[in-house]
Amino acid sequence: MTDRPSLREIDDFLGSAHVFASAVTDIIEQRLLEMTAHGQVTASQMKLLKLVAMTDSYTLGDVASFLRISNGAASKAVDRLVRRDLLRRTDDPNDRRVMHLHLTSTSQQLLAVYENARKRKLQSIFVQFPLEELRGASELLDRLSADIVDHTSNPEELCLKCGIYFRERCLVRQLVPRNCFYQRAEKADRKRPNRGNNGKE
Repeated sequence: MTDRPSLREIDDFLGSAHVFASAVTDIIEQRLLEMTAHGQVTASQMKLLKLVAMTDSYTLGDVASFLRISNGAASKAVDRLVRRDLLRRTDDPNDRRVMHLHLTSTSQQLLAVYENARKRKLQSIFVQFPLEELRGASELLDRLSADIVDHTSNPEELCLKCGIYFRERCLVRQLVPRNCFYQRAEKADRKRPNRGNNGKE
């Protein structure tokens, strides 16, 4: 039986996890954004565009929750992208709370350039690591994340933005019963016919 980790070892692990997350967010993603978007969008705006690329039905509260901002700030963020021809917005005739957001040709091209650059950069970094090692590390992190979420008072209400990282197989969603906005929106989107006509070509 393996020894239980000490608090110092746990702190070391959490420190490494924080450093890794900062390296991804502050170095890789931010530099890629600067290289590909050339100041056209901020990091939070890019996250919103990536979210819209996955499905198109939202309430203002969904957008606010996803970006972790107020409803007023979310409304301004959407308006700003609409004015800059990076989003199209239409109201739902059946539910006034719901808005449909669609990518424009400009934002589709911007996302394509960003994702291609991201793919090349990440492959050049991760090529040196064995596949099983990466799979083991991701499963460990997912199990730890699920356990942390499970210790919150309302785990079903917490969104970790799994969908923004295109997680088709996410242990967090499997291990913790949660009301996942991305999963709900994705299922609703799949039920709609003619998905190719909604602005996401």
